[in-house]
Amino acid sequence: MASSQNFKNTFKAKYGPWALVTGASSGIGKALCKQLAAKGMDIILSGRNTATLLPLSDSLEEEYDITTEEVVADVSSIPEVYQLVETIRDIPIGLFVASAGFGTSGLFKDADLENEIKMLKVNSLALMMLTHFFARKFAEQKRGGIILMSSIVGFQGTPNAAHYGATKAYVQSLGEGLYHELKPYGVDVIAAAPGPVNTGFAKVANMKMGNALSPEEVAPAIVKALGKRATVFPGKLTKLLVFGLRTVPRWGKVRIMKMVMKGMTKHQNAQA
Repeated sequence: MASSQNFKNTFKAKYGPWALVTGASSGIGKALCKQLAAKGMDIILSGRNTATLLPLSDSLEEEYDITTEEVVADVSSIPEVYQLVETIRDIPIGLFVASAGFGTSGLFKDADLENEIKMLKVNSLALMMLTHFFARKFAEQKRGGIILMSSIVGFQGTPNAAHYGATKAYVQSLGEGLYHELKPYGVDVIAAAPGPVNTGFAKVANMKMGNALSPEEVAPAIVKALGKRATVFPGKLTKLLVFGLRTVPRWGKVRIMKMVMKGMTKHQNAQA
């Protein structure tokens, strides 16, 4: 109990008093909000609409006795990303969690271009813009933390989710590089690369998942690993998948991912 309390106090002292979490209203973002609230951090919840943010805001304040703020922003809109930055600029934020994101699946040639552009903006461009702001802010204050949501599909080409995998490869590479760039300034960066997670992602991406983790399984491991390594593979299923592929050459991993994604998207051909 004492060590748990010490970790809570140390975490807040290092990354507090405020955290900003994008994509806060559901999935891994929501689970991370609860983890941070349990450590006594005040949280700025960012998402696309107030209706989904308010219930979480109220429950966090009631259960954990913290302060929350809601900032509505659609990060697929670049002007709204700039507005988000201006809204939170003067708040003493010490931790940024980039959890906003979504995926697509199927053959890239058949994809709706506007939807792919939107995904690229949310998963990569908005994430980069916000990370750039906080990298400067945290480096100036000589402390802080940045959590970026990568994925195990970002470590090789992923047929039938090629563009989604590419956006996560961007996040993974950015996180690994910034881990070393910002460490001398006292800023911790981690790329969290889970395996399949039941979040609502599959519905948006039009995929059917088999075994999958829950957001509550991956969130604690992400928070615990911050400041200790550049990448975390949260959850037992994720570790099993990564361990099983550790000796497979990259071309082999691509073929395996092709088979996996073919199984998850085969219903799309039946619907066509």
